[in-house]
Amino acid sequence: MLGQYNLVLVTLSYLVSVLGSFTALQLAIAIPQASPGRERRNAILAAGTAMGGGAIWAMHFIAMLAFEMDMPVAYDTFITLVSALIGIASCSVGLAIAGTGVFSFDKLLPAGIFMGCGVAGMHYAGMAAMLMPAEVYYDLNILMISVIIAVIASCVALWMAFHMRGPLQRFGSALIMGVAVCGMHYTGMAAAKYRHVEIPNEATFAGSMSGEYLGLSIFVISVGLLMFALTITQARRRRRAQLAI
Repeated sequence: MLGQYNLVLVTLSYLVSVLGSFTALQLAIAIPQASPGRERRNAILAAGTAMGGGAIWAMHFIAMLAFEMDMPVAYDTFITLVSALIGIASCSVGLAIAGTGVFSFDKLLPAGIFMGCGVAGMHYAGMAAMLMPAEVYYDLNILMISVIIAVIASCVALWMAFHMRGPLQRFGSALIMGVAVCGMHYTGMAAAKYRHVEIPNEATFAGSMSGEYLGLSIFVISVGLLMFALTITQARRRRRAQLAI
């Protein structure tokens, strides 16, 4: 069973990944500077949400919707939300491990492995949310390559989060991260094969998400939230700079 990609949605998936990565890199600056306790937890969660929710999950879901097949496809709402939580939680934990104390490569590898496996888990949980008259099975070799890409991309993201300081450096890093995140997703999609099965009844699609403009809607909402987070972050940074004078 074959499908093709909607190039508009593919492009939007990359753009939201770049914006999410840039936002996460901006927010991650606050992690080493935050006081232990609630302030540090909030900084980690903010950066983890931008990375796991914006750069990775939103990219993943839009790219899933970009793959058009000659059959009805919807997405289980609960499993889709769980996949988003997996992405946010894994990125938050990875940032917490790498950002505690002085950054070192001893922390980078375990943090990257945890985060990368979480990102891969998010992707395949999202695949499990697909409701359609077909079952999915995987080429294990390509699947393992996608997990390795996820781990490498996570290590790169964590290194960039705590080393890139200038706006141009972070923007360049975000462009690279967008390529890495998309590379993991589309490799994972290449691992998937589809076998036609009996058409599910209407009850199977109850409470699911579908729609012609769902991908565009996710893009607009994600961009709006990420831009809001960037605006708030910049405003707080300017206020702190003024108070320090």
